[in-house]
Amino acid sequence: MKNTRFFFRVLCLFSICTLASCGVSKRSLKQSNKALTQALQASAEKTKAEALKLYSDTSIPEGQARESVSRDKPGQTALEQTIIRWAIDSDPQGARVFYRVISSIPAVVKNTNETALMTTPYEETRAFNILGLTYENSRDVQIEIKVVKSGYEPQIKRFNVRQALDQQEISSYFMLVPKEEKE
Repeated sequence: MKNTRFFFRVLCLFSICTLASCGVSKRSLKQSNKALTQALQASAEKTKAEALKLYSDTSIPEGQARESVSRDKPGQTALEQTIIRWAIDSDPQGARVFYRVISSIPAVVKNTNETALMTTPYEETRAFNILGLTYENSRDVQIEIKVVKSGYEPQIKRFNVRQALDQQEISSYFMLVPKEEKE
């Protein structure tokens, strides 16, 4: 949008200089400038409306993007009712799977400690119950998956919550690396 404004300002200046060199009156220059300004504003509004259409999400009902998950009204928001498929596997199988919430806005959505899920292969459908989470702030929150098996290096992957909500899935495959023995 800044590029559009810059383009129109350059166009206005060019038009004014061209018209002035042709001996056009100040009144007609002002009218021309006003028309160009109105065209710029109309273009900006049209672009904004098109952007809102493009980025509107159909999985979250209208008006629910700012509804936060809370203990006061459990299960009341559309976000809490969104079911996510979790599919974690590893080679070799039998690794323990942990997850935790990592938030870049800890005043709103708190970070959590690791929670054990199960061993690989792990597959479940469950909802996010992350207190303070809204669809709007979900871009600032990540889920960290950690896979641990005795004799192998622990591995960690992070998933953006907004992306997981949009895809309705968190899935990953871990190739475990044997630990090197120290001499």
